[in-house]
Amino acid sequence: MNAPLPPDDTQLGAWLDGELPPAEHDRISAWLEAHPADAQRVQAWAADRDALRALWGPVADEPVPAALQRPLWRGTARPAWARAAMVAGLLITGALAGGGAVWWQQHEAAGSVAAVPIEPAWVQRAALAHSLYVPDQRHPVEVRAQEDHLARWLTRRTQLPVKLFDLRAQGFALVGGRLLPDTDGPGAQLMYQDDSGQRVTVYLRKPDPQVPAAFRYEQQGDLGLFYWVEGGCGYALAGSLPRERLLALAEAIYQQQPE
Repeated sequence: MNAPLPPDDTQLGAWLDGELPPAEHDRISAWLEAHPADAQRVQAWAADRDALRALWGPVADEPVPAALQRPLWRGTARPAWARAAMVAGLLITGALAGGGAVWWQQHEAAGSVAAVPIEPAWVQRAALAHSLYVPDQRHPVEVRAQEDHLARWLTRRTQLPVKLFDLRAQGFALVGGRLLPDTDGPGAQLMYQDDSGQRVTVYLRKPDPQVPAAFRYEQQGDLGLFYWVEGGCGYALAGSLPRERLLALAEAIYQQQPE
């Protein structure tokens, strides 16, 4: 008897989204149980999907701009339900695709300071990484808070002067850190947690050319981000905290930056 063919990525994606008939769903479930590497890959897809939905899902509930509505059905008589479905699909697909692109692609400066976005692409990557790893209770970090080892490892891998900031005076203890993919070599994420379980992350990476070093604040839903560039390193502090408390953490980090 021939061995069953392994599922391709399309079938795995349909399994993840619950779009398969029961028999096919059970077959792929059995395959994933017997093939941990494939199961881990699908779990990573699910984590990315959930993080993107958390960041960009609310876009689907926003009113559709008139400029987007007109080209969708100009010259074609479609029922109202079809037009609504098209618009919703366009917004959700665009938001998710844009979120994925912002994580993997760096904004290319147009050659002048005016062309640099107010919010650099790496700040979006910091927000996405925060949303992806903060909810994880079992594996929130790649390396736990072994201070000497963690700092040396991240410094060696990122070629940045990684320092593990002491935020105990602000009520936060170091959980650990991890490497993150970036366009100019690996970046790093440090995670801190207070006694209530609230977590914040610090994202470190090589700064983009022409990005101002100014101290800036962005709000994305309930997620706040302070970010700045100092000493050849870009910093982004992310957390679902009141702005004043997040600012106190950012100031503590700024004062402890490597010379």
